[in-house]
Amino acid sequence: MVSNSLPEWKYFSKRDIGVTCVAFSGGQPREGVDKGPEFVLKANLIQQLEAMDYNVILTDNKIHDYKEFFPESDQPIGIIKRPRTVGTVNKILTNQVYNHVKEGRLALQIGGDHSMAIGTISGISKGIKERLGRDIKVIWVDAHADINTPETTESGNLHGMPVSFLTGLVKETIEGLEWITPCLKPENLVYIGLRDVDKDEKKILKQYNIKAFSMHEVDKYGIGRVMDMVVEYLSQDEDGQSPIHLSFDIDALDPSVAGSTGTPVRGGLTFREGHFICEALYTTGRLVGLDMVEVNPAIGNQCEDTVTVGCSLIRATFGEALL
Repeated sequence: MVSNSLPEWKYFSKRDIGVTCVAFSGGQPREGVDKGPEFVLKANLIQQLEAMDYNVILTDNKIHDYKEFFPESDQPIGIIKRPRTVGTVNKILTNQVYNHVKEGRLALQIGGDHSMAIGTISGISKGIKERLGRDIKVIWVDAHADINTPETTESGNLHGMPVSFLTGLVKETIEGLEWITPCLKPENLVYIGLRDVDKDEKKILKQYNIKAFSMHEVDKYGIGRVMDMVVEYLSQDEDGQSPIHLSFDIDALDPSVAGSTGTPVRGGLTFREGHFICEALYTTGRLVGLDMVEVNPAIGNQCEDTVTVGCSLIRATFGEALL
């Protein structure tokens, strides 16, 4: 593997990656996404990162399914499904990720469904705020906006709502989720790859002036120009060097590239477009964390390909280069 050695990490002096494997599917109804971390590790991701000269620290040296912490009963609250389970897992995950960040490690989280971003971004935000006194910026790569609120959701699945909790759009108190402290300003968020956005989500994006590059913009400008605009937008603070977290849902890619995922949508990112996003972020030196989510080995006949692509995207984010 060829590692790009040009940029220096701006916020880390060591090549340590704290990896948390989140074998959790409670934010959505389809079985199998909890097996994503197992398949990714079996594909030798840790060894691949070590070959890139990283020191990899696996949280508790195991894959976490958190089942020992599940509540005995978790009836819906209104339309919201499994709120106590999702809340419990994410509260634990927040502390797991925070512990890596406060030790000066890059944070890699492997899922698992995208409801886990409540915990990953909460933990990274807390750790970076304590270490550096700075807010994080987030690039959310996804076919879906995941910014429904309890009032707008049609499904009640929490993997479609993490951004609304993180940005403080949820005003009501929901049992199990009441601990969440908003930690992401809407102006510090950028979407890439959107193409299946609910009507009310579109209204939210417009109301809060959230920056979003749908597949229309990717087609119009090309991924290189899109990434230039993304980085420029996320560089408007005083020194233009705010730390960035990447939350990457594998369904951002076209199903022909990564079909083993729960909510595939045609017309997505190509293999190279997905990788270019990761490569471009690496070259900024500003990365502090990465989520790789929604790989579902139980769906379709592209499991091995989807897992391989997920591993490749992770390596690209941490500096693997073509030349």
